[in-house]
Amino acid sequence: MVTRAVPNLVFRRLRGQRSAGEFAAAVRRAAREIGEQVACDARYIGRVESGEIRCPNYAYERVFLHMFPGATLADLGFPDRESVRGRGARHAPRSSLSPLPPMLDSDIDEECDVLRRVFMTSGTTTVAAASLGLCGGASAAGPLITVPAQRRVGEAEVSAVEEAVRQIRRLDDRHGADGLYRRAAEPLRAAYALLDAGTAARRSTADRLHAGAGELAISVGWLAHDSGRLEDARSHYAEALATARLAGDSALEAHAFCNASFLARDMGRAREAVRAAEAGGRAARPLGSPRLLALLALREAGGRAWLGDRTGCEQAIGRARMAFDQGAGAADPEWMSFFREAELEMLEAQCWSALGDWPRAARHARRATRLQDPHFTRNLALYRAQLAGDLARAGTADEASAAGHQVLDLLGRVRSSRIRGMLASAVRVLRPRGGPEVAALLERYEELPRSTG
Repeated sequence: MVTRAVPNLVFRRLRGQRSAGEFAAAVRRAAREIGEQVACDARYIGRVESGEIRCPNYAYERVFLHMFPGATLADLGFPDRESVRGRGARHAPRSSLSPLPPMLDSDIDEECDVLRRVFMTSGTTTVAAASLGLCGGASAAGPLITVPAQRRVGEAEVSAVEEAVRQIRRLDDRHGADGLYRRAAEPLRAAYALLDAGTAARRSTADRLHAGAGELAISVGWLAHDSGRLEDARSHYAEALATARLAGDSALEAHAFCNASFLARDMGRAREAVRAAEAGGRAARPLGSPRLLALLALREAGGRAWLGDRTGCEQAIGRARMAFDQGAGAADPEWMSFFREAELEMLEAQCWSALGDWPRAARHARRATRLQDPHFTRNLALYRAQLAGDLARAGTADEASAAGHQVLDLLGRVRSSRIRGMLASAVRVLRPRGGPEVAALLERYEELPRSTG
């Protein structure tokens, strides 16, 4: 049974004479003021006002309450969050051919359909070749990767898709996602055009193309995630998951669920994060990679931490460490090159941070910064931003300020809205503390140019 959406007339009145686009711009400005990252546009405002979005996620909630001081969600026309728990029940049943899981429900179905139409636009003969580079200078990007556009799919085309995935990951490791996302969308469209319209000589080639296109969708989704385009990221992850299901590719399915869990946690959808991680674990179990199971267990731990489930979180961390200690193996996916001991410590730090155990979080974040491979420039900044926030909340203002300076040192090379948001959060905590170290950080932080995305 499908429940009719109830328009949010209160929210519409609050918009006043502003257009939906103007109001969306005001939402984005308010988000920047409090260090949040929301991908608000006119379409999102329309969905809220029509009642399609019955209750905003936690990031939007914080922004809306910042825009209207003293108001509650009820004052903005939203029902109580608990009453919206069973969102999936209001949507029509899905086809049994390729069902999406509950965590990737109708919030993104329409967007996935739009993406697929874009991928198929112009048919097989007029799809333009797409190249990938880092915006802002060829020297940072290195040689361009070209995804050929032709009807017959062979080794050259599949290899180009696979190499595009590798290059996106290399560039993200060094420079962060901001500036990469829009360029990376071009080879993604070309890859899906090959997938939808091409013919492969061998089944093995077709399987590699499905896997490559799905991995490319996940990589582009991660760029969207890290640059604050969270709804775009959901769409890309859903596309990857649909590709995995159609191809029967368990490895791709596990990867899509892993990233979807991480994204759900960052969007304030903790239960969804747990469900996605558990689904990823089921897909990954036959693959024979303890490291992959460890990462998925940490994704589950992160979701449980945000639910306040300390016992469940500790149990998931324990499983993760046991699996991680089995060591790397031949079955570990290529995309997991980032998952080393430093990342293990970082993800555990985030769990304790979510549970409010700031000193314990800081200890793990400190270990992460000490263990991190300097090749992963983005993660050098990310781990220090986490450390700065945990130390600030633990009351260690001087050391937090020192970590903040290290983040600022790296932001000239790393463009990541997510990292900038983490630093902004640490600065908000430090600002009232005072002292020369904090003052020096604040002065330098205020001189930081605004990200252009």
